Amino acid sequence: MDMSDVLTLIAVTYEKDEIGQRVPVESRRDVFCAVNSVGQREWFEAGRNGLKAEYQVEMFAPDYEKEELCEYDGARYGIYRTYKRDADHIELYLERKAGV
Repeated sequence: MDMSDVLTLIAVTYEKDEIGQRVPVESRRDVFCAVNSVGQREWFEAGRNGLKAEYQVEMFAPDYEKEELCEYDGARYGIYRTYKRDADHIELYLERKAGV
């Protein structure tokens, strides 16, 4: 499998500002992966649940730390589902959604 694509995983934490409001702070890191289109069945099932599935990403499982956002090819995506294929690999399913 060719894992030459680069995906930016985005972790969001919250800090308080000077007036006590919680402000989101993003930390980003790049990982190597293989990016594929979602299959017909995945696309259909996601659509039935109100999701707009776009990509299926396979990457090394130790690189994933339960991030819920990512960036690929200049666009931001939400990670709506994961599937651990084996001890070394995990699949992430990405959706494009407004406000992300």
